[in-house]
Amino acid sequence: MLSGIIGKKVGMTQVFTGEGNLVPVTVIEAGPCTVVQQKTVARDRYAAVQIGFGTQKAQRLGKAAQGHFAKAGKGAFRELREFALAPDATVEIGQDIRVGDVLQAGDAVDVIGISKGRGTAGVMKRHKFSGFPGSHGTHEYFRHGGSIGNRSYPGRVFKGKRMSGRLGNERVTVPNLKVIEIRPDQNLLLVRGAVPGACGGTIIIRKRQKAQRSKA
Repeated sequence: MLSGIIGKKVGMTQVFTGEGNLVPVTVIEAGPCTVVQQKTVARDRYAAVQIGFGTQKAQRLGKAAQGHFAKAGKGAFRELREFALAPDATVEIGQDIRVGDVLQAGDAVDVIGISKGRGTAGVMKRHKFSGFPGSHGTHEYFRHGGSIGNRSYPGRVFKGKRMSGRLGNERVTVPNLKVIEIRPDQNLLLVRGAVPGACGGTIIIRKRQKAQRSKA
């Protein structure tokens, strides 16, 4: 029906596959999501569906947002995302979208989330620099990044130079993960491997677009 769904990271565990293999999986509470708005080619020049996930108090929103959510009649939502709609699929405003309507076991997906913020980090933690020798005359210079510039030419530090700075707290996409199991009665999605972000964080699950062999 849709090209993806919104979810919340629950945590990690491990399950046995049908072949008896023990695999690590991330448990995601995917949906149920509510259709808030439908974009059409005639009006918006592209076809998509805007869905909402999670609840929040309507009084904390502006009048425009309250009116936008009121059309669906399901209260206010914490997250809004757009996903492409299949040409032969039809949806209605206020309709609930569940994980079983979008994905099936064995599908390959791209998972998007906000990575954990680590604050300001040095070059060894941020870029895996090896550091300086622990002996042979090295003093107070063990975890530094080394020289960063040149002489009169170019007389500046090149853009993109790997230096200390903020680590984490950025949008990360983990591609080509395999859906191990779907539990529709619990709205749970089990994906092989780790996904970005802390437990309780918002996760976007999209169907794999590129033709690539999924992980076994």
